Amino acid sequence: MTLPAALLTTAVSTREPKCYSKDVNAWFCLDYVRDRSDEITEATTTHVQITVAAVLLGLLIAFPLALLARRYPRLESTVLGVSTGLYTVPSLALLPLLVPLTGLTKTTVVIGLGLYCLTILVRAFLDGLRSVPDEVRESATGLGYGRAKLLLKIELPLALPVIMAGLRVATVSTVALTTIGTVVSEGGLGFLIAEGKSTQFNAELMTGAVLCVVLALVLDLLLVLAQRLLTPWARQGVRA
Repeated sequence: MTLPAALLTTAVSTREPKCYSKDVNAWFCLDYVRDRSDEITEATTTHVQITVAAVLLGLLIAFPLALLARRYPRLESTVLGVSTGLYTVPSLALLPLLVPLTGLTKTTVVIGLGLYCLTILVRAFLDGLRSVPDEVRESATGLGYGRAKLLLKIELPLALPVIMAGLRVATVSTVALTTIGTVVSEGGLGFLIAEGKSTQFNAELMTGAVLCVVLALVLDLLLVLAQRLLTPWARQGVRA
């Protein structure tokens, strides 16, 4: 008894290994992306959540530290030294040190990465505020601007290009560092990379790595667009 040609073709095709099977194990495999789309989406979502939360935490801490360093010059070296020193602490040590306080949660990774952001963000805030010309401050003060109003209405808007440049660097570096969260079981795309490496699953490893790069580029582009929207005078200056 012979099978019809259509059934024979189907039977043969079902026996063919997919590009991420143990017999093929390709680096690039759309079948893997389709079959594991839920897992990949969840990992990507977690990665974005951790990255954004960590950068926001870094901003919330860096801003007052920069203001403190500017207000009291004697503390500047201490503030910069501490914020830079935090970056020298290996992530493989920092995250486990936080586990007794926050457990094996996203919070642990967010706090650790937020502290790492301080190295870039504190200096970015300081450099940005210092880029504001003294004559601008003097003119605003002469018009009756108090310290808070001067900061919010004059200094921060003019310092924004420098601050955004630092924020872009901090964000891109955080996307890469988030993968180390696998140490506490919360690494987003790092889970795909770590699992792919340990099991020699090429498609999983490559998918995680490529998505990290794509995510970094997308977030960087969004920050560039946000800067253009927030600093329309800069575009006008370029046209002139």
